[in-house]
Amino acid sequence: MLVIRRDLVDAMVAHARRDHPDEACGVIAGPEGSDRPERLVEMINAERSPTFYRFDSGEHLKVWREMDANDEEPVVIYHSHTSTEAYPSRTDISYASEPNAHYVLVSTRDPKTHELRSYRILDGEVTEEPVEVVESYMFAHTGGDEVPDRD
Repeated sequence: MLVIRRDLVDAMVAHARRDHPDEACGVIAGPEGSDRPERLVEMINAERSPTFYRFDSGEHLKVWREMDANDEEPVVIYHSHTSTEAYPSRTDISYASEPNAHYVLVSTRDPKTHELRSYRILDGEVTEEPVEVVESYMFAHTGGDEVPDRD
């Protein structure tokens, strides 16, 4: 299951809408071994295409080095589909190379709503997983997304 803060979901969707009709792409880094996405990095789609994405190689190297320096890893790798459902294509599956990452797809095919789904992709096998959107990670383990009162 992917547990992710609402502000990060909103940022991914805003990025996807802004880059539409081209596919948007990016990564959300988090502390190594935590499975907790924290720092969103919008990446350049080097293909600038409505049907394909590829990280710019120079930016890809820079972002992965930053994560290494900060003891982070890519917890979420996301991209958008602009005219199809939020399901990984054969190309998406073949390029999935981070075994611990959640692969999130945002479909912007409907201009009024979006579809967001998360997958694990390992050795070419795609497994969809539930997504829990929370306001804060502090209480995510309780099943609630409430923030305590500040009295």
